Amino acid sequence: MSKEFSEDKLIQASAAELLEKELGWTAVYAFDEVLGLDGTLGRTSYKQVLLPGRFAQALKSLNPWMTGQQVTEAIERMTEYMSSQTLMQINEQKYQYIRDGVPVTRVKPGGETEEVRAKVIDFASPEKNDFLCVRELWVQGALYKRRADIVGFVNGLPLLFVELKNHDVAVEDAFNKNYRDYLDTIPQLFYHNAMVMFSNGDEARVGTIGSKWEFFHEWKRLKEEDAGNIELPTMLRGICKKEIFLDLLENFILYDHSGGSTVKILARNHQYLGVNHGTRRAAARATRCCSWRRRSGANLKARPPSSCSPTATS
Repeated sequence: MSKEFSEDKLIQASAAELLEKELGWTAVYAFDEVLGLDGTLGRTSYKQVLLPGRFAQALKSLNPWMTGQQVTEAIERMTEYMSSQTLMQINEQKYQYIRDGVPVTRVKPGGETEEVRAKVIDFASPEKNDFLCVRELWVQGALYKRRADIVGFVNGLPLLFVELKNHDVAVEDAFNKNYRDYLDTIPQLFYHNAMVMFSNGDEARVGTIGSKWEFFHEWKRLKEEDAGNIELPTMLRGICKKEIFLDLLENFILYDHSGGSTVKILARNHQYLGVNHGTRRAAARATRCCSWRRRSGANLKARPPSSCSPTATS
């Protein structure tokens, strides 16, 4: 079959279509990418994994106070690393910049300088961010050139990696035969990565860099009461809906240093649903409590409903 119509490419096209038409991402097919500032993705080299034009545009939109020099500094901070750093160390540093803001230099009126943080993603307003799904992304490493099936960018940052296989190929092959090779040959693709997905369409797994295969898990429910479906569309709907993706990115990724080495952890499906369900119920109780206090005229001697008591069970 031709590259456009092989079975795994049809799975790839279907995934991109779901991301674009249902979840609101922009989809681009980049097999024949044109390089250049006005090219397909605005890259000037296949070695680039951060899309500088989109990143700069997001910085200016989210931080109107930034100067051109500060934008350039932010791009440098998001792409630079020390040769002595491991992939996990680079990834953790970039994650801190993504979540808490990238440091840039500001000159005070008196001429002194200070470090301030520039917002990289608007976590509170998903629609103010640029979500881009790129199919067939070529990346040049130190020695070899590789092509990723799908890379998901938010504001020009490659946060999602998806490797796909035919229906009749075990999902674990994507981990063993492709992903592990990419870690060695094009590691820069994972400097900013938040989540890694593998699928053959019928089954899908998600996890983080540094994890062994057994720690990649299914994402088969959109609501706690769902029966469960391990196919790729369920995972995409459960993770890549814009507000969910940003919620997972901001609040459900942990770098654990307790065991002597760093382990990156992404919450599992049931943990994410359980925490958010509990949060919604707590918010509802707080709302009822505030409503009661308004009706009671904020009489602190009056007794609130039991749902407002910290010892009440749900």
